[in-house]
Amino acid sequence: MTAAEISRIAGVTRATVSNWRRRHDDFPAPSAGTESSPLYDLPAVQAWLRGRGHTSTASPTEELRTALRLLGPGSGVAARLFQLVAAASRRTPEELAELAAVPDDQLLARAEKAAGELPATVPEAEPVRYGPDDAGAVRALLGCVREVGAQAAVDVLAERELDEGAASGVYQTPEGLALLMARLMPGDASRVLDPACGSGTLLAAAARQGAQVLFGQDSLPVQGQRTAVRLLIAAPEAETAIRVGDSLRADAFPDVTVDAVLCNPPFADRDWGHDELAYDPRWAYGLPPRFESELAWVQHALAHLEPGGHAVMLLPPALAFRSSGRRVRAELIRSGALRAVVSLPARAAYPLHIGLQIWVLQRPEPGGTDRTTVLFVDGEGEQRDGATGTSSATDTAGAGTRGGSRPRRAGSSTSASTSSAAASSFEWAGLTDRVLAQWAAFTTAPDTYVDEPGVARAVPLVDLLDDVVDVTPARHVRATAADIDPAALTRRVHELHEQLAEQVAALAAASAFGGWQPSGASARDWRTATVSDLARGGALTVLRAATPGTRGSKGPAAPTVDRPVVTAQDISAGNPPSGGAADLHADAVQPVHTGDVLVRALAGGGDGSAMTRVVDDQDAGALLGQHIHLLRPDPARLDPWFLAGFLGAEDNIASASTGSSLVHVTPGRLRVPLLPLEEQRRYGEAFRRVYELRAAVRRTADLAADTAAALTIGLTAGALLPPDTPDSFSA
Repeated sequence: MTAAEISRIAGVTRATVSNWRRRHDDFPAPSAGTESSPLYDLPAVQAWLRGRGHTSTASPTEELRTALRLLGPGSGVAARLFQLVAAASRRTPEELAELAAVPDDQLLARAEKAAGELPATVPEAEPVRYGPDDAGAVRALLGCVREVGAQAAVDVLAERELDEGAASGVYQTPEGLALLMARLMPGDASRVLDPACGSGTLLAAAARQGAQVLFGQDSLPVQGQRTAVRLLIAAPEAETAIRVGDSLRADAFPDVTVDAVLCNPPFADRDWGHDELAYDPRWAYGLPPRFESELAWVQHALAHLEPGGHAVMLLPPALAFRSSGRRVRAELIRSGALRAVVSLPARAAYPLHIGLQIWVLQRPEPGGTDRTTVLFVDGEGEQRDGATGTSSATDTAGAGTRGGSRPRRAGSSTSASTSSAAASSFEWAGLTDRVLAQWAAFTTAPDTYVDEPGVARAVPLVDLLDDVVDVTPARHVRATAADIDPAALTRRVHELHEQLAEQVAALAAASAFGGWQPSGASARDWRTATVSDLARGGALTVLRAATPGTRGSKGPAAPTVDRPVVTAQDISAGNPPSGGAADLHADAVQPVHTGDVLVRALAGGGDGSAMTRVVDDQDAGALLGQHIHLLRPDPARLDPWFLAGFLGAEDNIASASTGSSLVHVTPGRLRVPLLPLEEQRRYGEAFRRVYELRAAVRRTADLAADTAAALTIGLTAGALLPPDTPDSFSA
């Protein structure tokens, strides 16, 4: 490992490591590298640090990445560790700690035995053999499973294998999106197939909804193994069959029919087998065009369904209108196979710059009821609700800036850490509730379904079968003049105007905090301590929030909570706790207390949003969501707002993080000035005012955007008249 990596795991600067090398004769000598770029033995460095009381401040996942990286490319150890993860997930934390403490030879022998318990459940698995060089990686893996969960370890291993050249362009489906798609399938669906299973996120979501038999196939062996291990962890009681191979060219389940298909297939694939599969019997709705591989996946999914079964697929928006796919779309509509199309906001899934779509399809039943309409839901409809008078101020005030989500396979690669970071900042709860409410109303009584202008509409088949056959939701659910009540819109505009005036006054008050003075001829210079140092001294306690896949999850049931959950988005936007069960892992029932300091575990985007927040009396009792670190300071030694202000500083976050555009924050490496409590309180009050100013700016901007949108739509739709005179605009 390099000196930079030593500084990262020790939570010190590079200069400190250099001082250690010069001042301490027992500091490990370089074992490789060059004189200018020496490399050190990881176990030797860790032993030296432990001997001097330095505990590692690197996250368990980062320690596992470091251990794998030190083995070099081509070692293949990541693939050999998949089976060990599954075995480790069935051990208690105490058992894992005991195993990690034994000598190397015993550790490797016991690890091989444990991994050998599961070879039949993982595709293309072979007997596992670990060499002496693998001991560090095995220990890091056990620590990762023990501290942050088996699924986090699986993701790091898969990231390593894919980065070593097995493939590129592989991304996970966001957890929130996977849950939405799984909830769109029938509640009694027991047998589920994902023919492009990737990381297994969709099948795991299906298991949470009650599916008992899970089939999956992927063209990459590492993804097949990843899915198999994920399901062993998340759904140990389910019957699973995971295969490796190209589903279109070499279907591993040619005779299997299921209740539901969930799929996030690769798109824009020009080499999907158009010529060799030209006469395939799956193309019941027409031969997919050469450049429309997505329509091949759609028909592949329908071919695997029982009559009446449902397929829920994530697809690119161009599929809804490209002229080359018009004939197949027309047959899907004419036969009643296409039931619904849901548009998602941009940045909900990769690629982040476009809004993808969910298509819900149903295999026609012989002699079944003729379907006369298709449901269209615009996932961004809430931005227009305020303009048509159909939403409250609360609905729009908290819209805020949306972050990206975990990307999917799309033809370009990224690390799992970056994609995971993006996933955390998109809020799925509200979107899921809106979509499921419309779908439930439509499926319960499609003939009497009542449209919601600007949000959802059931369109007769005959209206879709025109020269274009465009099934883009925004084209069909856009609010028209007939949908807008002029009186209701006028009331809404007045309400927004009053709220905006009040918010502008609040913004002015928040910005009026003054009395700022220069610190002197130069900036202050103070001694600092890391959060790890403060925790060891008892000044605070650090609690890490759980993430999906944490060890101990025993079944598919989602957690039930009776109180709100504070999310990372709530911290950045300054909103009250807004999350629900989907934002909370079943094992993470951690309430927050007044005075707690919350730190977002993932950062990026450069939008200036808050990274920290202090829990107040209104937040107290809410549950801690995913991707948040909780710091509980001793109020007799640390002022919470002082702590939050310095921890959230841009340079502090940068120095305690790994990644580039999106970063993982290691809280133990964050640094805090050592100041008397009374001076801390002065700084704390200033930081509290700054936080209030940032929150007021966001709320004011949101209300201004809502007001402008309402006025624009009202004027262009003929629901509002301009003021009589120019002077009226200032009234």
